[in-house]
Amino acid sequence: MQSITHHPGRTALVLDSPHSGTVYPPDFLYTCDLATLRRAEDTHVDKLYDFAPALGAHWIEAHFPRSYLDANRNTRELDVALLDQPWPDPVETEPALLAKVRLGKGLIWRITDDGMAIYERRLSVSEVRARIRHCWQPYHAAVAQAIDAAHAGHGYSVHVNCHSMPAVASSHATEFPGEKHADFVVGDRDGTTASPGLSRLVCDHLTALGYSVAHNHPYKGVELVRRYSDPAGNRHSLQLEINRKLYMNEESLALTAGFDRLKADLRSLVELLLATDPRRL
Repeated sequence: MQSITHHPGRTALVLDSPHSGTVYPPDFLYTCDLATLRRAEDTHVDKLYDFAPALGAHWIEAHFPRSYLDANRNTRELDVALLDQPWPDPVETEPALLAKVRLGKGLIWRITDDGMAIYERRLSVSEVRARIRHCWQPYHAAVAQAIDAAHAGHGYSVHVNCHSMPAVASSHATEFPGEKHADFVVGDRDGTTASPGLSRLVCDHLTALGYSVAHNHPYKGVELVRRYSDPAGNRHSLQLEINRKLYMNEESLALTAGFDRLKADLRSLVELLLATDPRRL
């Protein structure tokens, strides 16, 4: 199975979509309802940004679903209760970093956003390691390579980690169940992964287009923006969450009439970022 798509770019902009994959590997062996499991996907995010490679942006996209392996988690964020034997590698122990593991949403998901158990079995160490080897490692290698190339070619890099979110948080999706989400959430881990000027530019642009925009709540950005950012070294990373109600039916996963307008607005944002040197903000 080809686990990722990687389109190398020629600009300083890197976009990646770790959660829009729809290829369910035969060794997944889940037992929950597929329709419920599919609602974990950042469905159609790849389509929303499919113009980006032609504009010169680097593009990385996962083919595997996030419920199989979440590329936006550290490999230490593992729920060891899922395993049929002790995990031989290090696991996360910092309480603040274990929130998603406690929700059943670590590196390997235990439950769906609605709290439904995904497996009726325990996973082996060897199959978890295989998922890391075939999915996590190539995805992270591609993102790191793209950011390095962007930075080497331009003296800076701008990385946007592309996601979607439900209109209303499910019971096990975040630590704020039932919360109604804004149209967009821009995350920079409380100003640690991108310059304040770049975050403000994105928020202001989306607000001017008529959208409601939240900053760092309830999504601050996770592993991909944390791992590959260094604002002091001119490596800027943002996580961008889009409310699914803007472009799709959350039950059927079908695109709605709002898709074309949203895609055009995202193109305007990408064009703005392509024209922006964050060192001058």
